Amino acid sequence: KMSEFVLRYEADGQEYTYAFEAGFNNEVMNAAQTGADGQALSIESSGFAGGFLGALIFALIGGLILNLMPCVFPVLSLKALSLVKVAQKHPIEARIHGFAYTFGVILSFLVIAGALLILKSVGAGIGWGFQLQNPLIVGALAYLLFILGLNLSGVFEFSNPFGNAGGQLANQSGPMGSFFTGILATLVATPCTAPFMAGAIGYAMVQPAYISLSVFAALGFGLALPYLALALFPPLQKILPKPGAWMEVFRQLLAFPMFGAAVWLVWVLGMQTGGGGSAALLSGMVFIAFGIWLMRHSPTKPVRLMIVRVLIVLSFVIAFVAMPKQHSNSVMPHSNSDHDGWYSAYSSEALEQALLSDQPVFVEMTASWCITCKVNHAVAINIDSTKTLFAEKDVQYFVGDWTNEDPEITKFLTRYGRSGVPLYVYYGAPSADTGERPDPEVLPQVLTPALIKKTFVQ
Repeated sequence: KMSEFVLRYEADGQEYTYAFEAGFNNEVMNAAQTGADGQALSIESSGFAGGFLGALIFALIGGLILNLMPCVFPVLSLKALSLVKVAQKHPIEARIHGFAYTFGVILSFLVIAGALLILKSVGAGIGWGFQLQNPLIVGALAYLLFILGLNLSGVFEFSNPFGNAGGQLANQSGPMGSFFTGILATLVATPCTAPFMAGAIGYAMVQPAYISLSVFAALGFGLALPYLALALFPPLQKILPKPGAWMEVFRQLLAFPMFGAAVWLVWVLGMQTGGGGSAALLSGMVFIAFGIWLMRHSPTKPVRLMIVRVLIVLSFVIAFVAMPKQHSNSVMPHSNSDHDGWYSAYSSEALEQALLSDQPVFVEMTASWCITCKVNHAVAINIDSTKTLFAEKDVQYFVGDWTNEDPEITKFLTRYGRSGVPLYVYYGAPSADTGERPDPEVLPQVLTPALIKKTFVQ
């Protein structure tokens, strides 16, 4: 699409006017932006030359790979139980479950993407995974996973009509349960980016809304596709174990990944709000457990029954009130003391100064709620071989923490066509002949020690 422009300027006392048309190519949109070192950075916002069709394909593949990423581990228990149950269903019923799960995933992706696009349009400095930058959402998700863990472990089974609805959601019994599983999978999976996914999201964020939402819908379809395929094609269900009495033990065992996920979210909230926030959330879990315990007891006398119901409501209200809702300005999740001062906190000014030196520079953009980020850091960066390599190469290493909203980090992500973490950028040392640095190198979303070594030794 071409637009008409008029350029008017004054030079040597005379006024000059030029009329021209300009636009951009949707297939490949290269944006020249100025880096922290003052040099022009060539950034391919689309990440590929396939345009809209290429973005859809990349999003689909990225969604498929997302099933294998650590980000989805917290909901693997629900998905595993659902997959086993598919084999028990009549083909038509199994297909309904598959469609319900897929609808839940795609709808959730569209809602999150729509909210992101709206917020960015009004100037908010946020990106993909922004929902877990809000302590209220982190706390609510921790409560939800804790309750699901209690239900899977057999601590409670509701007996009233309202409870039956909640029990069906937690037990994944019925299409509504599959739909709920899709929503939960999306909430936990979206904070991180998988291979192929980053380029597709980067492309989507600079396109009109209908194109952006189409790309995100393809991403959700990719995430849901394995489950949908098992539900639609009965021959594929033969790879699943046959139903039996073991399923009840398996169901109870799967509660522990849910508890583990809840613990992880309590830790994330502590990174956002401080130790007091974690303590408050844990206290809220105690009240939730107490409320659920009370729900299992129904006194026959009306007065006692009323007292129990009041206490149940009060327990859940206290749990909600106890949940921290604001960030703590004093929290520094990635202070230098965490790793013996071998890296520095990211800031645009610090990076600019580092790029004026003769040293190579490595920038890591991460967040406490990004499991993929944590796995990458643990297995490929925070290890002796990488630390030795950084010391030998005299690397200046910066870590940007995006656990809480940070417009400066968002701007850095946008510069490289990204809308979420993880992001790893390597700036090689200046050439001895020209004094200029080579173009920055963006590393993949999944790191290995060999990949880190290859990046620095070339």
